[in-house]
Amino acid sequence: MMCGPRYSQPMNLLFSTKLRRPLPVVCSLLLILFSASFAFGQAVPAEQKVAAQAQGLKPILEYISSAWDTLTRSMTECQSVVDPKIKVAPVLYLPAGFPEPAAVQKLAADCGVHVEHLPKEIHHLGEIDTGRIQPHGLLYLENKYVVPGGRFNEMYGWDSYFIIRGLLRAGRVELARGMVDNFFFEIEHYGAMLNANRTYYLTRSQPPFLSSMFVDVYRAQGKDGKDGDRDAAWLARAYADLEKDYEMWTHEPHLAGQTGLSRYYDFGEGPPAEAIQDETGFYRKVSTYFFFHPAEADDYIPENKAGVMQPVAGAPYTLQVCDAARTMARPECDQVHEFKLSTDYYKGDRSMRESGFDVSFRFGPFGAATHHYAPVCLNSLLYKTEKDMEQISLWLGHRADAAKWNKRAQERKKLIARYLWNQQQGMFFDYNFETRQQSSYRYASMFYPLWAGLATPDEAKAVARNLKGFEQPGGLPMSTVDTGAQWDLPYGWGNIEMVAIDGLRNYGYNADADRISYEFLSMVAENFRRDGNIREKYNVVTRSSESHVEMGYQMNVVGFGWTNAAFLELLHGLPKEIEERLEKGQGQPLAAPK
Repeated sequence: MMCGPRYSQPMNLLFSTKLRRPLPVVCSLLLILFSASFAFGQAVPAEQKVAAQAQGLKPILEYISSAWDTLTRSMTECQSVVDPKIKVAPVLYLPAGFPEPAAVQKLAADCGVHVEHLPKEIHHLGEIDTGRIQPHGLLYLENKYVVPGGRFNEMYGWDSYFIIRGLLRAGRVELARGMVDNFFFEIEHYGAMLNANRTYYLTRSQPPFLSSMFVDVYRAQGKDGKDGDRDAAWLARAYADLEKDYEMWTHEPHLAGQTGLSRYYDFGEGPPAEAIQDETGFYRKVSTYFFFHPAEADDYIPENKAGVMQPVAGAPYTLQVCDAARTMARPECDQVHEFKLSTDYYKGDRSMRESGFDVSFRFGPFGAATHHYAPVCLNSLLYKTEKDMEQISLWLGHRADAAKWNKRAQERKKLIARYLWNQQQGMFFDYNFETRQQSSYRYASMFYPLWAGLATPDEAKAVARNLKGFEQPGGLPMSTVDTGAQWDLPYGWGNIEMVAIDGLRNYGYNADADRISYEFLSMVAENFRRDGNIREKYNVVTRSSESHVEMGYQMNVVGFGWTNAAFLELLHGLPKEIEERLEKGQGQPLAAPK
């Protein structure tokens, strides 16, 4: 591991770029994080693997149990402020005018952390230019939280819903409630539930699972809304903050044209900071793809001409056509042309990151048209939010509000059926409101309407029938197209397995849910026996943890919050005889990796 400044010579190949390189590494803090990650993910000796086989599921369940503490962060620990994605000196930002807590003062003294206040109060996303917040840093949260793991060393929006499900299954209710309160803090002080609590995420949110987090934690505390058994103050806070967050999704610029549905939309412009420094070469690959697939480029690579100013910052790329070298003579070449990725491309790229599905070709190549779609996932989540707000209103005794939320949910359900349901295919698809065409991209988001409970019995039956053309040996992949992106075939993710399996169980398709659960759980358990860790994603075609991602960040992160949660939840849902089969399978010899 090298510390100190790092420089690289500029490339002068077919495509060249002028990227700013990372600032010096903060060695002491990164070594803390690196050491913890290495210890958490290192290979297990052979004798330990043999012992693990004799113990059934005990080793993996113990790993998951200890992981909740390993992945917990707070404002009292040095490792919390480290950002593996951007190598800068650690800075912790407090909301404007917010008193500096004693724990923060101690953090600054013990860890050498610089503490700053944000330059202004934030009421809504898009109110502050994150480029002016330098250096980027961690945003303060009041309570402990669980991070996904590895490079994701902060509290993420949609990750946290699945993590909270795991925490509740493990009996860690207090920690789960603290995370929900952290999201309320974000809405009150940073304008919305954020992608994650870093300054460069102040331009976007993530899929709105917050109402589901709250309802699950509220019920886990034994609250059912009866007189004398209500946390009235927490209910009132939840109602106000959830309504504010919901309003962001149901007003411009988050509206999907004239459909009455919503879309993903990042308020920022140009390439996001974390992608520039952490996903080296990604935008060069995007440009290469569009150069060689002009029919799909859709004006995403305008030429950078003299005297014409590009409206956003972004790396320039060069294109030059030369004769193939057949002799020692220097080949003849045409004039070099310089290009940039367009403003619209970067808006789509950022909005794709708000969706959480980064990177996929679901919304066009590299998600470039994400902001032109009404997505199945987002609108299913907003339906679920409306139903949750109906329930919270009833818990508060506000029946008129409950009726209002129910009406909104029914209206959205009709719009989803109109724009997103395809009767011939028997699946839900995203809708491009610019072209007024439904997508034909088969994607695992088709299970969201079942998870949210908005699908009709006939729609759910049709979706279940489509499993045979989608399912793989290790469970459900994200799509049926291998694009080289991590959110497409052949990868399966624990959080989406949870969504799909919950959805199937909601409509009584328990045999399908049991089968897919077993496929996924046995794959994770087998790879745990081989590697000694749990990963963020798996190749469900080869049933391995090997990842050969070409688009976006390329590692398969060890940890991992939502996979840990998925293992607990899916295991809990299995009938006893299938759970016993899974347990016995841990004593079988490991198959050779494919």
